[in-house]
Amino acid sequence: MTQDPKIMAAALRQFQQDREERRAQLERRTAEVYRRLPRVESIDRELRGTVAEIMIAAFENDRDPAPALKALSEHNLQLQRERAELLVGGGYAFDYIDDKPLCPLCEDSGYLRDGSPCRCLMSYYTREQNRRLSKLLDLGGQSFDSFSFDWYSSEVWPQYGRSPLENMETIREICGNYAHTFGPRSGNLLFTGAPGLGKTFLTACIAREVSDHGFSVVYDTAAHIFQQFESGKFGRDNPYEEDPDREINRYLNCDLLLMDEPYGQLDVKLRFYLEDELVNIWKKLNSTVLFVTHNIEEAVYVAERILVLTNKPTKIKAEIPVDLPRPRNLIDPKFVELRKQVTELIRWW
Repeated sequence: MTQDPKIMAAALRQFQQDREERRAQLERRTAEVYRRLPRVESIDRELRGTVAEIMIAAFENDRDPAPALKALSEHNLQLQRERAELLVGGGYAFDYIDDKPLCPLCEDSGYLRDGSPCRCLMSYYTREQNRRLSKLLDLGGQSFDSFSFDWYSSEVWPQYGRSPLENMETIREICGNYAHTFGPRSGNLLFTGAPGLGKTFLTACIAREVSDHGFSVVYDTAAHIFQQFESGKFGRDNPYEEDPDREINRYLNCDLLLMDEPYGQLDVKLRFYLEDELVNIWKKLNSTVLFVTHNIEEAVYVAERILVLTNKPTKIKAEIPVDLPRPRNLIDPKFVELRKQVTELIRWW
């Protein structure tokens, strides 16, 4: 799994802020206890100082330190028992002012011994990622768990040979399986159809599920994404504040890239170039890309699987595998036939 540097930096800042708040809280607790129970402060001071003193004395006198260590251990246990009795007697838990890490795996450092992020830090990363995704997608109200089938009829539609309810159950199963089993080899998924069919809803469900499993997810508008590519690759003016190279790196190295109308706002020449470039990058990095598009030719050109959606109530009308060699030829008879097949599935005229 990869992490977005911007999101990880924000997550780490919040992680460190919470850790400092816990330390400050412990200091306030300790000051309160020492004020009410001065003997506890004396015991803590003695416990911190006796080890060094006994070891230094033992080695300076050239004696075996074992007897001194045994005496120290017995004395410390006695002090700890007295300390616990004082705290409990004062109305506190015996460990009320003990400095214990919240996470035993990384001892609140955020990182394991091999340098990888601990799961406690990754929980901050997931929350920060979901917070940012929620600015563009309704992650709070749209999820597989909250999905309701109450709106869909169980009556079979003759033209489809199944009911809207059965179709919607299929939609949820396909998208749910994609999200639940997401990994480096999940491949690309493309939704195509007219506006207002629920493509963004399904995108939000997948984004939330994949993010909650610790994968890095990037969702951005097509205009912003390709403006960054134009600025970074072609040296064109960038109206945004972000560093294009950094943004491009974020797009190319995430685990799941969500793009809405990926090429709709580009001229034809640049669109073809970026379609080929993105396919080449995907093959090289073996990352997963989820496309949402209304362009049939684009769908056949870039996708491995195409999901065609119906009008509301939204259903998956068809799932079409695109088993064509790359690079794809727009005038190849098989390409033309697939494009025609998708066109017939969404035809309303």
